[in-house]
Amino acid sequence: MALDSNIKAQLAQYLTMLEENIVIKIAKGDDVFSAQMHELVHEIASMSDKISVESAGLQRIPSFTIGRASQPANITFAGIPLGHEFTSLVLALLQTSGRPPKIDAELIEQIEAIKGQFSFETYVSLSCHICPDVVQALNAMAALNPNITHTMIDGGVFKNEIEAKQIMGLPTVFLNGGMFANGRITIEEIIARIDTGAHAREAEALNKKTPFDVLIVGGGPAGASAAIYAARKGIRTGIVAERFGGQVLDTMGIENFISVPYTEGPKFVQSLEEHVKQYDVDIMNLQKVKSLQRREYVEIELENGAILKSKTVVIATGARWRNLGVTGEAEYKNKGVAYCPHCDGPLFKGKNVAVIGGGNSGIEAAIDLAGIVNHVTVLEFLPDLKADEVLQKRLFSLPNVTVHRNVQTKEITGTDKVNGIRFTNRETGKETHVELEGVFVQIGLVPNTDWLGEVIEKTKFGEIIIGAHGETNMEGVFAAGDCTNIPYKQIIIAMSAGATASLGAFDYLIRN
Repeated sequence: MALDSNIKAQLAQYLTMLEENIVIKIAKGDDVFSAQMHELVHEIASMSDKISVESAGLQRIPSFTIGRASQPANITFAGIPLGHEFTSLVLALLQTSGRPPKIDAELIEQIEAIKGQFSFETYVSLSCHICPDVVQALNAMAALNPNITHTMIDGGVFKNEIEAKQIMGLPTVFLNGGMFANGRITIEEIIARIDTGAHAREAEALNKKTPFDVLIVGGGPAGASAAIYAARKGIRTGIVAERFGGQVLDTMGIENFISVPYTEGPKFVQSLEEHVKQYDVDIMNLQKVKSLQRREYVEIELENGAILKSKTVVIATGARWRNLGVTGEAEYKNKGVAYCPHCDGPLFKGKNVAVIGGGNSGIEAAIDLAGIVNHVTVLEFLPDLKADEVLQKRLFSLPNVTVHRNVQTKEITGTDKVNGIRFTNRETGKETHVELEGVFVQIGLVPNTDWLGEVIEKTKFGEIIIGAHGETNMEGVFAAGDCTNIPYKQIIIAMSAGATASLGAFDYLIRN
């Protein structure tokens, strides 16, 4: 499989950065995938005198390992790592040669110190925009610690394994043969789960932090904006977040952020984090908040028991996908029930699926899936679709889409995985069951405000009620973004709200 000339030129530049000699060992058969893999590996090897190729007996065919000549190989690619995974391959080559991954020095030390034997396997789709993050995190860990191995498995090549393990959501990670994670997981989250004692050490360190001037809870667009505006005022600023980037990490295409015609969620979040890190902001990632109360300072209690104190707080915890709340949804999650059409859509190639939701997200999902699956059934609760007219026009031009309006989903049916969906017409009461193999839920958002209890005033929908300066009913506490009662949930609006809340907090500080 010959590489595009532009990609080949860029790859040649990266290969000049190889530090030590590496060996690629390949196992191939007579199939077309093996032939393509063989051509790719040998083309790469021909571009650097530091790369050699050998044949080997490996568990999967086709597959290849990457290792230093003097050490066992800890990184394996089963399939052909092109598409989104080509970057994973390039980074694996560099890191195996001895070039350190671009992660914090503290994380590198923590990875190198992990004890035990960890054999990771990650099933991916080459069209999945989330998968490379997981693959690259585990590859980096395998390059740093000889006790850790990682295999990327292309679900499109090894369909038999996908079916045997009933994998219906990607990426899916197995550890030592057992299920470890499904969906996006960061390198910090992986380390926290396998490094015993990490939570206790974190809690001890967090408890020792001196009080902040402004503490932002949440690391999405609103939180990042608030942090930058606060830090630029020269005051002590911190961000505590369960996952830096928030829901935007799971967003594929972003086309309405003014001045940027198109970008993708992970790339956008990377830019946000780089911008925040240009300032003196204490980022405390992978920390779940538990409660808030006002004493001498505003105190934020974390799930690990630590308590952070600050003169002011900006709540920017965002929102999450709304669940249907019907029988079968929880039971068949990742067994046919999915929330990301970009990640999981390829698993349903040639099959029948449903999309629940007639807003922009739902109709965009239906359009995308229609190009992959056999048939898409769209279910909308209201009498009319809510999506933009241009999306509706595109939807109704597709021959393999059926739309049901004014219907209520009653049940997602199945045995060991999804086999259908049952819904009723809200006007006539007629019940219908459609046989299918996948259900994509796209019905809006729920604010992440449960942890606040009753101390902060909220709407009946759980949205924090704010004033013109982002202030809440509690003195010194502000809020911004999708967790509030602002009327439109958009990235650009959340960032504006984050700036407003941060400036409101600063104004509060100088007046008190």
